[in-house]
Amino acid sequence: MRRALATLAVLTLTLGATAACGGDDSSSPSGSGTAAGSSDGPQVIEVTFDGDSVTPNGDRVEVQHGQPVELRVTADAPGEIHVHSEPEQELEYDKGTSTVEIAPIDAPGIVDVESHTLDKTIVQLEVR
Repeated sequence: MRRALATLAVLTLTLGATAACGGDDSSSPSGSGTAAGSSDGPQVIEVTFDGDSVTPNGDRVEVQHGQPVELRVTADAPGEIHVHSEPEQELEYDKGTSTVEIAPIDAPGIVDVESHTLDKTIVQLEVR
C-alpha cells in the first residue's frame, strides 16, 4: 500500500513539474555545498543526528539526474540511512563525523532518504 501511494505521489509530482515553469531555488537546506542547478559536483547535504532528532527533517533538495549526493553526517551514535531509490540503498554511518555517498539517481521524481531507527525522513531528493 505504501509503495502504491509513493508511486502515485511521484507520478503526480512529475506531471506537475512538467507543467510548471521556473522554480524556487530556496529548497536546499542550509549547509548544501553546491549551487542550485549545478550538476558539476556532488550535492552536499549536512546531516546531524542528536538523540531522537535529525536535521534536516524532511527538507526537499533539488538534484540533477545522475548527480552524486554526499551526506556529511555528524552523529552521536552509529546508524543506517535508507534511500528509497531504484535500486534501494542502505548506507551505514559511524559515530562522529563521516561522509556517506548516495549512488547517482537517474530517474526523475522524489526520492525519500530516511532514518529507519528514528522513523523520520531526513530529506527528499527532487531529481530533475
